[in-house]
Amino acid sequence: MPDGSPVVADFWFDPVCPWAWITSRWMREVEQVRPVQVRWHIMCLSILNADKEKTERYQKLMDQSLASGRVVTAAARYASKLNLDPHSVEGSLYTELGQRFHVEDRPFDTALFREALEAAELPAELADAATSTGFDTELRTSHESGMERVGMKVGTPIISVPGNSFFGPVVTPAPRGEKAGRLWDGVLLVSETDGFFELKRTRTRKPQFD
Repeated sequence: MPDGSPVVADFWFDPVCPWAWITSRWMREVEQVRPVQVRWHIMCLSILNADKEKTERYQKLMDQSLASGRVVTAAARYASKLNLDPHSVEGSLYTELGQRFHVEDRPFDTALFREALEAAELPAELADAATSTGFDTELRTSHESGMERVGMKVGTPIISVPGNSFFGPVVTPAPRGEKAGRLWDGVLLVSETDGFFELKRTRTRKPQFD
């Protein structure tokens, strides 16, 4: 930026998505090598896929999407009441949730939620939000704020920088160091091109969390 301030990159995530998790770890690397500050926002694949037919296995994942989204939303509300930055709190809690869900391969349940909340220095009782509809309006508002920037035919993650928003990138494993910075440079370059919409190839490997 001309004044030397960092570029704010708004990042929408669903805690259950492995690809969003990897992209988020990449963005943590980008913050270290480029003048970028990530601002975290919750979105919800359960909301996105509400009208779609699902297998039993995928419905279970969508149930976890909704539960974890509610907990993150409750944490953001709690932070706002204390005049803390809710986006920073969301990012910290996402790290604790993702470490346990993706890296340690544990299910989202009350025990995991309470453990992650405490690790993020938040009240463990916020885990009760997982089964409460009292946070759904705020969750949907955050979700729709991300989706309206890119359209309804994509998922998570969504990244938005001033004047430019896009889905992805989908990458595994997360690039580190200057490789992370080079990918950031390239993603911005192509996404800023007027009329550019898609660059894609078939995935040939599963998500790698190391």
